[in-house]
Amino acid sequence: MPTSSSSEPSGGPRRLAVVTGASSGIGACFAERLAREAWDLVLVARRRERLDELAARLREAHARRVEVLAADLTTPAGVRAVERRIAEEPTLELLVNNAGFGTSGAFAQLDRDAEEQELRLNVLALVRLTHAALGPFCARGHGAVINVSSLAGFQPAPYNATYAASKAFVNSFTQALHEELRGTGVRVQLLCPGFTRTEFQEVAGVDTSDVPSFAWMEPQAVVDASLAGLRQGELIVIPGAGNKVMGAVLRALPAAVARRLGGMVLRRSLASE
Repeated sequence: MPTSSSSEPSGGPRRLAVVTGASSGIGACFAERLAREAWDLVLVARRRERLDELAARLREAHARRVEVLAADLTTPAGVRAVERRIAEEPTLELLVNNAGFGTSGAFAQLDRDAEEQELRLNVLALVRLTHAALGPFCARGHGAVINVSSLAGFQPAPYNATYAASKAFVNSFTQALHEELRGTGVRVQLLCPGFTRTEFQEVAGVDTSDVPSFAWMEPQAVVDASLAGLRQGELIVIPGAGNKVMGAVLRALPAAVARRLGGMVLRRSLASE
């Protein structure tokens, strides 16, 4: 069952952000940065112990209200718990849909249930939470949603087929919402990082030993780029100069060429494990 806890701030302006996938990586960095900028927080993830540790550190360092909401967003009950929390909070100004995971390998050989969970988290939870936030945001005429996607969403990715397809959905969905929300005062951002030093690759089972060091970014730099882009009203944020070039190349390449190249790289990576 989802559980929550909170601590009251010592004062200051009340702006609340909900961050999913907040227990590590990019999500934890969003929480750190937002608390430093005087945001109150609701931190969402499955791992309650990690959330409690992060929340305690942020309360002590920044004297903000930090609530922990332990919920599994691959389940309907977990999603509903976060939807309710979003709906009942009048000070909510920002939703960061960061929760997600990837799988790697030949699709026909992967576990069906795991692939379904991946879609539930990367797609269905993101859609439902975005919907829960946009109603109140539009009624108030302000608010923002950051949907964390990936460079992988710009082209089909053999051996990461479900993950890349889920991020392609996020890319299309977020860009469509941007047009629907034009003139409402509500903003959406599509954040598309490349290789980032988090637990993601290990969990996905991807061998990154051949990835050069210059291709990696720290999660703090990804968050800095995202929040700078949000202030400037940018729809698509691709952190890092190299990633921007790669994003442009992926969007320009014919799909047949991109999927062939991607398949060659991922096949070699999986074979080396």
